[in-house]
Amino acid sequence: MKTKSIELIFDFVSPNAYLVWQPLRALAARQGAQIHITPAFLGGMHKLTGNAPPFIRDADVKGKNAYANLEMQRFIAKHGLHRYKMNPKFPFNSINLLRMLVSLESDDQIKFIDALIPAIWEDGLDVTDVAAVATVLTKAGFDAESLAAKAQDPAIKQAVIDSTEKAVERGVFGIPTFFIGEEMFFGKERLGQIEEMLEKS
Repeated sequence: MKTKSIELIFDFVSPNAYLVWQPLRALAARQGAQIHITPAFLGGMHKLTGNAPPFIRDADVKGKNAYANLEMQRFIAKHGLHRYKMNPKFPFNSINLLRMLVSLESDDQIKFIDALIPAIWEDGLDVTDVAAVATVLTKAGFDAESLAAKAQDPAIKQAVIDSTEKAVERGVFGIPTFFIGEEMFFGKERLGQIEEMLEKS
């Protein structure tokens, strides 16, 4: 029997990446699907595509950001994500976290995200505070010093650049984006469509 697979194009800096994470984990469990992470630097993606964060892009469109916030609150209520709060350092530079992430094997990538996502989007972790990040990672069982060293490896740095560029070449313009095979889905609101597709596979 073929294992179902969900590819997630991911960056820690996106609030929607946090909001979709636990619902996606639950969906994958229901469907017997594996989640595969593709790290991609959202700032670099925006430069390559000409995209911008919605709160900036839609600032002059009357009512649009207010409605987007309403939809976010509905999503939070539906999935019980009431611990979510905007990180005080947002928008922060996530590049070192992505470099650490890309250096890990698949199972450890999931564990890494599980550790950092709530720390960032529930506890207000300052990702530029090396000691604070190391404390979170050590508590989760990682060798924080080793990961920090890997993040400075030129090959790892290039891997994040390559991963971001390849995602854009595939049509990705924002986070979170998902692939089921070659079928692309953008945004946390597409979970229903993703589940329907998995049910048919």
